[in-house]
Parts: sequence; C-alpha cells; structure tokens
Amino acid sequence: MNKLFAFGETVANYEVPVLNEREVRAAAGILFFFALVSFMNSWLMGNFRLTQIFVIAFLIDFSIRVFVNPRFSPSMILGRFAVRNQTPEWAGASQKRFAWAFGFALAVAMLYLIVLNNVIGPVNLIICATCLTLLFFESAFGICLACKVYNLFHKDKAALCPGGACEVLVRHESQNIGATHITVVMLFLGIMVAVAQSFTTVAPAAAPPDTAAASDCKPPDWAVAMGHAEKWKLHHNCK
Repeated sequence: MNKLFAFGETVANYEVPVLNEREVRAAAGILFFFALVSFMNSWLMGNFRLTQIFVIAFLIDFSIRVFVNPRFSPSMILGRFAVRNQTPEWAGASQKRFAWAFGFALAVAMLYLIVLNNVIGPVNLIICATCLTLLFFESAFGICLACKVYNLFHKDKAALCPGGACEVLVRHESQNIGATHITVVMLFLGIMVAVAQSFTTVAPAAAPPDTAAASDCKPPDWAVAMGHAEKWKLHHNCK
C-alpha cells in the first residue's frame, strides 16, 4: 500500500522525497497542448464540449497526482515514456505537491462552472488563462510559478528546486543579458511590428468578374465530401 499511496521517490543521497523534473515538464507540455487546443476551440468556435472533456480529464489527472501517487497520473506516465532515455533530474517533491494542489483547486472550480453549470463568462477565461500560463512556464522554462509561493506558507523552505533555483546562484558569464542582447530583441520586435503593419495596409485585390468569382469560389469535391465547404470558402477569401 505504501507504494500505491505515496508522493515522491526515495533516492540515495537525497534527504527529501524527489520527482523527476524531466517527467514533470514533459507532462506539463502534454497538458498544455490539450488545454490550448480545447481553449482555442471554445474561443474561436464557441464550442465548449472539448473544454468540458478536458476539464474532467485534468481533474482526474491531478486528483491522482495529489491524493494517490504521481507515478500513476496518466500525463506523468506519458511524460515518463517520452523522456525514458534521458538522465533523471531530481527535484524536491513537497513544493510540487503544493503547486499541484493549486492546479487541482482550479480544476474543481472549472468543473463546477463549465461542466456542471455550463457557466460561460470572464471567470472561466481567467482560470483557463491561469492554467495555460502555469503549464507553459513549467514545460517551456522549467519554472514552477506556484512553487514560488510555497515558501510563504511553509516553515521548511523548498529544497532541490529545478536548476538549483532555491540555492544562491552565481550566474556564468554566458547567462548574462546585456544592452546588446536587449537591443537585438527590440530590433526584432520592431521589424515584426513593421511586417505585421505591411500586411494590414496592403490594398485588397480588385474583385473578379461575377462569373470568374463564382468559378473560383466553388468548393472542390473533396472539401464538400469532408463537410468543409464553408471552411474552404473562408480560407480562399470567398466569404
């Protein structure tokens, strides 16, 4: 039973229970992908069914993480499979449990709002944006934002943070960001803004004759067969 209900691994030379940070980040990336797909489907299509399904899956996954054992979380299993050939990077488990409890609370709120009561509004948007932000920072940067709050509520400070973030760190010279680097980023952003404006200021092409327009805007048979005739028209500026 101890192996079933547990949180963290006992690894030699580590004084506290640990988790493989590589698995954690991989699992966060998997959840981020499906969360983003469901969110964009709701935002762009007005169809919340996929979001409702994801909320239930997210709640089940985090319930297993927090109350049973992270080893049996579906997303953690998939993440473990994805990084199975990589050397483990051990990180403290206690702060992860605190962070995942926060994620569990968000999932419960979404279950109540969007699944049980079908409430559509700004609160849902804020919760979804929070989840996406947390998952993105975890998967992309290895930064557990909720873990940052851990030390405010616990006497025993977080230990073994990913990348040694809990310890005093003297950055290597290659990690420093100077004025030149900032200038490069600002120039890049400026160029991209100019490019975006150039696309928005291009004059629309003259409308073709009615006969040609009707011919050019007729969906091909394959699009009709797939039920994508209206989407085809939209993508070909026929609407």
